[in-house]
Amino acid sequence: MAEQVSFLQPEAMASGNEVAIPLAHRMRPKSLDEVAGQHELTRPDSWFAAMMAEGRCISCIFWGPPGVGKTTLATMMADAAGLPFTQLSAVSAGKAEVQQVVRQAKEQGQTWLLFLDEIHRFNKAQQDVLLPYIEDGTLVLVGATTENPSFTLNNALLSRCRMIVLNALEPADIESILLRAVTFLQQESPAFTVDSDAVSWLASGSDGDARYAINALNALFESDRSKSWSKQAVKAQSLRRAARYDRDGDAHYDLISALHKCIRDSDADASVYWLARMLEAGEQPLYIARRLIRMATEDIGLADPKALNVTLDAHRMYEILGSPEGEQGLFEAAIYLALAPKSNAAYMAEKGARKLAKETQQTDVPIHLKNAPTKLMKELGHGVGYQYAHNAVDGVVNQQHLPDGVNAELYQPVDRGFERTLRERMIWLTERKGRGDKP
Repeated sequence: MAEQVSFLQPEAMASGNEVAIPLAHRMRPKSLDEVAGQHELTRPDSWFAAMMAEGRCISCIFWGPPGVGKTTLATMMADAAGLPFTQLSAVSAGKAEVQQVVRQAKEQGQTWLLFLDEIHRFNKAQQDVLLPYIEDGTLVLVGATTENPSFTLNNALLSRCRMIVLNALEPADIESILLRAVTFLQQESPAFTVDSDAVSWLASGSDGDARYAINALNALFESDRSKSWSKQAVKAQSLRRAARYDRDGDAHYDLISALHKCIRDSDADASVYWLARMLEAGEQPLYIARRLIRMATEDIGLADPKALNVTLDAHRMYEILGSPEGEQGLFEAAIYLALAPKSNAAYMAEKGARKLAKETQQTDVPIHLKNAPTKLMKELGHGVGYQYAHNAVDGVVNQQHLPDGVNAELYQPVDRGFERTLRERMIWLTERKGRGDKP
């Protein structure tokens, strides 16, 4: 059953049962000027600050990584507008819990702010339940998600909500939060201190997640409330946060996109950096190997035919050696691809050929190119007039190779790498065919 949620402010911390409430909740900011980061929303001249000052709130979706203030901003919206507030998690709640909130709102005759965390976990039918209540003003919906809403939320819901993108907090923002938290904890134990280097180390290791940083600090406090914590002591006690990564999520696609584009732009240093980022985050090396093979054909192609072999060898090396030794081949391949001459001519020829093939599927093969394995086919003229290239001067013949009415110049080699040689060859072939069989 949905319950109204309240949050304790810093001065509410005293003793007794309140101590069990997570520190991040106990020190939740009360005003926008206390919120670290998200300056586009929190600065005094922002539309969000103006909305809050006017006591209004809107249905919206907060999209961003964990620990960047989604819940905090939702509670502030409810407080500013004077609306009852209920927080549900789409992980455990469903249609029944939403309808319970709706009943409460209708019984009290008041609009209710529903904060739905992990909203991307709702399926289409569950999302559709929300629509009429947002439409008639029964609910102001504030959804929170770490997943790309355009992939996980249906268009009807997105059209009724403003999309608000929240960014990971900068280390300086996390440091300010941690310093405030240290002061907060010193209200209970004045002997508890954390030096500035230790705070910086915790901030840099939190990967932009304020909640993680606060929880790490609270773990130090619970470990020894009277200790003066140095950086060395904190490092011995704490684990740095694992990098945000989901092999099915945006981070996965953003990192492989960065790797691909840096290779295409011939930046070897950036290429090995993004490759390392993916491996350190837990990406499957064979996935990277497959993508490198694709890059070799899409962005290098025949400008350096060896590129494909290098990537295939890297793939095979990892299959033989596994991690970590086999990963070296991936780095070698990435560097080779980055420094190789670039051409997408073969890739564009493929795309053009596929398009042309779809448009001309009904055209017939020229009769002299047709197969003639039987007497009947020969009587029908199959293969008649075909010129055998090996009998011609320089092995070059001038005959029709495309269907009647189909003309195309699909492969356009660039003037780089080995394709420069291929380009010269194509020019020579054109000139040679123009002379027929003359020596």
